[in-house]
Amino acid sequence: MVWQQLYDPFNNIWLSSAVAAIPVVVMLVGLGFLHMKAHVAAALGLGSALLIAIFVFGMPAAMAGNATLYGAMFGLLPIGWIVLNIIFLHQLTTENGSFKVLQQSLTGITDDRRLQLLLIAFSFGAFFEGAAGFGTPVAVTGAILIGLGFSPLAASGLALIANTAPVAYGALGTPVIALAAVTGLDLHQLSSMIGRQLPFFSVLVPFWLIWAFAGFRGMIQIWPAILVTGVSFAIPQFLVSNFHGPWLVDVVAAIVSMVTLILFLKVWKPKKVWTSTALQGRKDDSASQVAPEPVKAASNVRPDRRAVIAAWVPWIVLTVFVFIWGIPDFKKWLDTISVFKIPFTGLHNLIEKVPPVVASPHKEAAVYTFNWLSATGSGIFIAAIVSGLLMKFSLGRLFGVYWRTIKLVKMSLLTIVIMLGLGYLTRYSGLDATLGLAFANTGALYPLFGTLLGWLGVALTGSDTAANVLFGGLQKVTAEQLGLNPILMASANSSGGVMGKMIDAQSIVVASTATRWFGHEGDILRYVFFHSIALAVLVGLLVTLQAYVPPFTLLVPTP
Repeated sequence: MVWQQLYDPFNNIWLSSAVAAIPVVVMLVGLGFLHMKAHVAAALGLGSALLIAIFVFGMPAAMAGNATLYGAMFGLLPIGWIVLNIIFLHQLTTENGSFKVLQQSLTGITDDRRLQLLLIAFSFGAFFEGAAGFGTPVAVTGAILIGLGFSPLAASGLALIANTAPVAYGALGTPVIALAAVTGLDLHQLSSMIGRQLPFFSVLVPFWLIWAFAGFRGMIQIWPAILVTGVSFAIPQFLVSNFHGPWLVDVVAAIVSMVTLILFLKVWKPKKVWTSTALQGRKDDSASQVAPEPVKAASNVRPDRRAVIAAWVPWIVLTVFVFIWGIPDFKKWLDTISVFKIPFTGLHNLIEKVPPVVASPHKEAAVYTFNWLSATGSGIFIAAIVSGLLMKFSLGRLFGVYWRTIKLVKMSLLTIVIMLGLGYLTRYSGLDATLGLAFANTGALYPLFGTLLGWLGVALTGSDTAANVLFGGLQKVTAEQLGLNPILMASANSSGGVMGKMIDAQSIVVASTATRWFGHEGDILRYVFFHSIALAVLVGLLVTLQAYVPPFTLLVPTP
């Protein structure tokens, strides 16, 4: 029997939305203000969501349970599988000693912590976002930053802030491709429109990142390097997205940005080298107790070239495997020999989205894709095994390190499972659609609030792709009803969504796991929340200008 989603059980969209928001509020308050463990806060949010979905929104209990289980399985694969194997690789390089050499080689490029942030968190992280997405860049850059001696709060929070502008084109353009699929709008027009919104923030975010770390004065001291980093990323981002498509935007832009910054640092040096790894103006005593010893910037001992090459080999191997695993044709080939599709018989095509969320009734599929070989985490796992063998680990030692890694991240994996269960339950119960309809009732202010709807979607689901699937159709329908350009608002969903990436629960757990700052997810959330909402509002203001104010309106293509 098909169940139709109910979006306004109280016949008052604002009251219904307030009730629909309770699970998210419970989780965020528990995590950010009551200092609960992440899995406890997530479990309370999930429990309240089950009660509200079943008893207020009328979702059959069996369907609610299946939706939760569906999300939990997605939490294990692909998300948890990525986290586990990135930490495994990091453990191998740490135990081998090559990670310390890697740290020293990075300080050989620059001793300045602000410039290391630009190179690693922004540019290098953008490459992994473009090649893999799904938490990979935060896991990789967080691990590297903590190894360089950054405090856990700095490593976690700054990796999250940096992982914003590239997100819309992550995983070889998957969010944009999904947006085109659910809206029926032209893929290249959507890619172009997003590419006329995010480059502004590709220039802004590096400045914002260094300001968050070093304060305004510390940022101004290295403004030429920041400008070079941002502009060398923004220009390729605009050109590739507008004249090629969404697939290679981040990969090309990240490589150009990294190479440009490294070359620039050969001819320019800051007058004052910043060696602190603490956040400006913030004492982080709890963090310093678990942070590793920082690499000494003034060390006269530099590893020889052969040792440096050996230290970079695992990360080069990782980069190659992640990129190969991200190629659509290669993934399809792997799927032909390894994928299993598991329909949730009590959920698949039994829930129907109805207007005004969609233009016409639409049944929600629920087929779990067990792509054990083509999943990004599998590529990372193989890269870690290959790297371990190259580092002369025996199979026995590899197994031992892997087992210790599982024990290290087990609570983080549990948290991710619960949080993804909550995210999928809100999607299939229609709670998130109810929140979306409240945003759609803002009239002339909709360009701003529609952008924030994308931010909310990513904050709830942890994925720009999922947020586009969730709200893309609603953005198109609402834009047409209000006389706005549907390409503009569908693109705004993705561009606004990137700023929600830093506060979504799964990204925060990935960050805390990569930096081994377990139990401090609330501290990370409190640190990044202001940055997230402030940047999302700025995106919304830009979209509003593009909707109403010349010459910004000239940037919007005709559908």
